[in-house]
Amino acid sequence: MTVSVSQAQSVKQALAAVPSEQVWRFSVGQYHQMIRAGILNREDQVELLKGWLISKMPKNPPHRIATKLTRQSLEAVVPNGWYVDSQEPITLEDSEPEPDAIIVRGDTRDYSDGHPTSKDIALVVEIADATLERDRELKKELYARAGIPMYWIINLVEGQLEVYSVPTSESGDSDYASQQEFKRGDSAPIVIESEIAAYVAVNDLFP
Repeated sequence: MTVSVSQAQSVKQALAAVPSEQVWRFSVGQYHQMIRAGILNREDQVELLKGWLISKMPKNPPHRIATKLTRQSLEAVVPNGWYVDSQEPITLEDSEPEPDAIIVRGDTRDYSDGHPTSKDIALVVEIADATLERDRELKKELYARAGIPMYWIINLVEGQLEVYSVPTSESGDSDYASQQEFKRGDSAPIVIESEIAAYVAVNDLFP
């Protein structure tokens, strides 16, 4: 699937269209209260990003396939003491995104009282087609600010894996100091606690 310039601009404009007047933003706690009260449910297809409820893009077949392939590839190499989850919430300071895949410390039963947080996560992955601008800007800043050590964008538009690492925050701005691009035929490292735990073939991540 390809994304037109006008579609990409529309996504960027939607993210930038935040009123300058005082408006209501939600804390993570308030977001959880709305879920418990039944105000929000799975059918609403939103996620909390920087206090805003933002619509999640519908998933087309390539996105669905890439998500499944990515989870399978990560599960095949993840070391003991870690597990792979997909499209489930993680709790950050002012956000609760639902990444397409994550590598999490421990076992899923460890999180019966709350979702994983940034200190529990080695890798977060987003599958990007129509969401490419959001994933490269809003999501990247969000994950860097949380200190998540490695962020992957599986870029279906340009056919490449973008790997971001070394989160930094300077003068209130957060980003990743290192960016690498991997093409089909390459192998990308999975780094857990500053050590290369495994390599994944980029071909295995794409439909």
